[in-house]
Amino acid sequence: MVKPTKKKLALLGTAGVLALGVAVPGVAYATDPSPSPSTSASTSPGTGDRDARQAAFAAALAKELGVDEQKVSDALTKVREQLRSERGDDGRTGEQSQADRAARLKERLDQAVKDGKLTQAEADAIVKAAQAGVLGGGHGGGHR
Repeated sequence: MVKPTKKKLALLGTAGVLALGVAVPGVAYATDPSPSPSTSASTSPGTGDRDARQAAFAAALAKELGVDEQKVSDALTKVREQLRSERGDDGRTGEQSQADRAARLKERLDQAVKDGKLTQAEADAIVKAAQAGVLGGGHGGGHR
């Protein structure tokens, strides 16, 4: 068995931090409740900017670590794909995801009314607030 060196451990630690640095904003972006206009079927708004930022990030990280830029870029792409598959990102559009979230919210509210935890008027007010974008992104506080 190969004994890990400090340099290898530092590299693995940096890769872990990097993975979180890429994943957390990606998750936040994916759960953003604000609607975004569609420019075309093949590209989404901001894709070019995001790709440029990620390329610059990969270049800076490669320089800092003394590693080939392509190797860092490939590793970032691999980690990003793994994280997508883990969270179940199946390529649905923002509108489909938003409709799914609204349907799940309605189901939970209907159950809460049925259980006597909420009145129908309260549930209706919550649905109205969600549709108006008053509620948060729906992450972190709810039960599944």
